[in-house]
Amino acid sequence: MRRSLFLIGLFLFLAACGGGGGGGGSSSSSSGSSGGSSSSSSSSSSSSSVTLSNYTTISVDSGPAAAQGNVNIGFVTVKICAPGTTTCQTIDHVIMDTGSVGLRIENEVLSSAMRSALPHTTTGSKGVGECYQYVDGYVFGSVRTADFTIGGETVSDMPFMVIGDDGDYANVPSDCSSGGGTSHDTVADFGANGIIGIGMGTVDCGSYCVGTTSNGYYYTCVSANCTATALTTSAQVPNPVARMSVNNNGTVIDLPAVAHPGVTSLTGTLYFGIGTQTNNQLGSQTILTTSDGLITATYKGTALSQSFIDSGTNFYGFSDSAIAGCTDDLEGFYCPTSSLDLTASLSGDNGASKTVSFTIDNTEDLVNNPYYVLPGLGGDPNGFDNLQPYSNSFDFGLPFFYGRKVYTAISGRNAGGTTGPYVAF
Repeated sequence: MRRSLFLIGLFLFLAACGGGGGGGGSSSSSSGSSGGSSSSSSSSSSSSSVTLSNYTTISVDSGPAAAQGNVNIGFVTVKICAPGTTTCQTIDHVIMDTGSVGLRIENEVLSSAMRSALPHTTTGSKGVGECYQYVDGYVFGSVRTADFTIGGETVSDMPFMVIGDDGDYANVPSDCSSGGGTSHDTVADFGANGIIGIGMGTVDCGSYCVGTTSNGYYYTCVSANCTATALTTSAQVPNPVARMSVNNNGTVIDLPAVAHPGVTSLTGTLYFGIGTQTNNQLGSQTILTTSDGLITATYKGTALSQSFIDSGTNFYGFSDSAIAGCTDDLEGFYCPTSSLDLTASLSGDNGASKTVSFTIDNTEDLVNNPYYVLPGLGGDPNGFDNLQPYSNSFDFGLPFFYGRKVYTAISGRNAGGTTGPYVAF
């Protein structure tokens, strides 16, 4: 039976418009995840006698019940609690995204008890709302505070966003909705129960939102009327990894290789910290430093200086007029007559470079298989009506991660002897 991939367009490019840089501007199966089972903070040393808990399970599958049909989306499970209480909720199918910063959970998946117990972030006695832009759309909702757990790591009193919150946040500010794309204020729209941005920034906006009122991120909201506001860094939505007590300088994504054309599901591991424990050490990986989350990919002799590696994108996104494109409901994806073996050279600000190989399959053939893990899915970002992609870029999405350990270092943090931000593989 032929499956439709039309939903993929809703999940493409879940990379923040800032490119994942440091602060502003710029499943059915989560089985095995300890996201809701442990509240211990990983403060252990790298001694082999210590049981490590700085990790959680990644599941690549078809998505939550309310939004089946995901392809190449990595999910994790998280637990949130009202600060200092036992009012808690474990939430699966949260997108793991190295291209954005901050935890965002759909309002509809929260229980009524959870919604009532989570305190609002306020400034001047007014509740704080946030707009967050993705390349294919936007989310808007309240900023709240929770005790947060993922795997064996816990962060207390962490700001996060409730997408599609009602009441004072029911009306989306016009300068948020006019940013392009569609609203992702439901699980069906977003394709997930939430998203955890574990990119290179420590917070989602930074000093820009401290000193600029009309910053495009933060608002004060009263009676569904929201007004732009500046916000202190401590109140902004942080990178959850940056708030961890020890393993707070980056992440390592470890997913197994996948044979073409694909498999129905996949399980891997997300490690917290780089060079902080025995399980997250840098080996022979090539480190590509960056100042803004972007690197250069040289593809067929053209240097694409706004390229990036992003676990929140579900395909290889690049423009190549020599590759046949798909038609009808698959327009934007590539449909070569036979699979293409290609290469690109990736380089960082530090002058380091590495050539990578990848294969692009015929998307028309892929939809005839019952697979949700597709290592050869590719397309032209400019071929989709609902996207606002970077120009001069190559987006190495989740298929790039299959069969590799990919390290993402946080800005300003020493990670294995090199200060972030950087990506290594």
